[in-house]
Amino acid sequence: MPSTEATQTGERRPAGRGPSTQRSKAKENRRQALLAAAASLFAVNGFNKVSLEDLGAAAGVSGPAVYRHFPGKQAVLADLLLTVSQELLDGGRQVVEASPDPLAALQRLVAFQVDFALGKPDVIRVQDRDFSNLSEQDQAAVRALQRSYVEVWVEVLAGVHPDVDIPELRMRAHATFGLINSTPHSVRSHGRRISTAAARPLLEGMALAALLVRIPQAP
Repeated sequence: MPSTEATQTGERRPAGRGPSTQRSKAKENRRQALLAAAASLFAVNGFNKVSLEDLGAAAGVSGPAVYRHFPGKQAVLADLLLTVSQELLDGGRQVVEASPDPLAALQRLVAFQVDFALGKPDVIRVQDRDFSNLSEQDQAAVRALQRSYVEVWVEVLAGVHPDVDIPELRMRAHATFGLINSTPHSVRSHGRRISTAAARPLLEGMALAALLVRIPQAP
């Protein structure tokens, strides 16, 4: 029988549930709100021009309240980039595990990366511009996660192109990330909007064409 605990009113509820769980959920929601605010503010203004007070105001909390979730602004940046890097790695692995063959896995990986690029362009910009503001330890952790994500792609590409050397496959993966990740930002930054519905098939088609093309070997 599940254990129970008494409330002040005498009611019985399952242990480990109730106000403590609600508080934990509320705390996590505030943390996510702070990370979303950080992505937006860092992308627009740059890490060095954003204060903790700015982050708190954007997330609906006071500046000092930010310290309940993060020890400082650098920790916010680290959590943002580490979280998204882990999500990409975990998501990429799940895509591959659920795919029946390498070609299907590659198609689904491309769709997964396009969804990320279209959904989180601010995070991509923060990664590109403010990565150096991380501590050396956090830089190493982010790079390790990103290398592992690249290798997920390389392993799939090796199944599609068994006769191609690994360094070339790795180059194809990196080139594809550059194509997919840069396009949503470049379109927005030049003031011309393109709908997600129009951008998605274009990016997916271009990326797959680059990944699947067979390059004649030099004589």
